[in-house]
Formats: sequence, C-alpha cells, structure tokens
Amino acid sequence: MGLWRADWAAGSEALLARLGAEAPSPDDDAARVLAYVYAYDQRGGGVETALRDDKQGLGLPKRNKKRFAAQQLLTLLGTLAHNVIVWARHWLTPQQPKLAHYGMVRMVRDVFHITGQIGLDAHGHVVWIVLNQAAPLVRGIVTALQAVLAPAHIAVSLGEI
Repeated sequence: MGLWRADWAAGSEALLARLGAEAPSPDDDAARVLAYVYAYDQRGGGVETALRDDKQGLGLPKRNKKRFAAQQLLTLLGTLAHNVIVWARHWLTPQQPKLAHYGMVRMVRDVFHITGQIGLDAHGHVVWIVLNQAAPLVRGIVTALQAVLAPAHIAVSLGEI
C-alpha cells in the first residue's frame, strides 16, 4: 500500500467513525469516496456563512488593487475588523448575554453604530465615554462597557448626544 493510500485509508476510517458507519476494507476506494461525499453533504456551511457575514457586516465587497501590497493590506484590515468585532462580542457578552447570538451584521448595525462622545486627557488617553441614551441597546452596552473598562479607569455613561 502506497503512502497516499495509507493516508487515504486513515482519513477515511476517522471520517467513517464520525459518521457512525463501519469502515470498509482498505481496498474499497468507492466506499471511501462515498463516505467523503456524504460528509460533505452533511456539513453545516459554517465557513460560507462566516464569509457572507463578513462581507455584509463589514462592507467587504470584492476589491481588486493593482499592487499586491495594497491588496494584502485590504485583506489584513478586513481580518483586523473581523477580529475586533469577535473580541468585542466576547468582552461584552458576560454583561449583555444576548450579544452572544449576534453575527457580524447585527454587531456592526446595532452595537457599533451607537453614537457618543469620547473625552481625552492632556496626554491623549481616553478618560470618559458618553453614549447616546436614545440608542435601542445602549443600557446593556453601557453596563457591559463599564465592567470591561473599569480596570482602565474609564468612565462610561449615558447622555444626550
């Protein structure tokens, strides 16, 4: 049995174990291919959904730049934006549990579009944040931000903007 065939057999057996089926003999390539096809059909589409959410939520249409470095920078900025939103959801969820179920679109539309003001000290450090009290989710967001930003001594409150 060649090296590729041994890898194929090992991968197929693991796959069939996950599917709850008995592993066919190592020589039954047709059964192994069918196992992969079956597993592919049973997938949840998580990757496709995440890509769609990033495109819709972050406004990432197809952008082709002439220079490779510029295209790479756009890719990195999109990755950074995605990670910041995921981190923010993780930080805010303990105080605002319903945010755990928010995708990219809802996080950007309902959380990141809350208007407000930021106060800086003489050194340019954030000292206070005032969020618009008329925003729909702002009460829970203020509570969550107060808990997250308390160690940094940043005051978060509601006000008229």
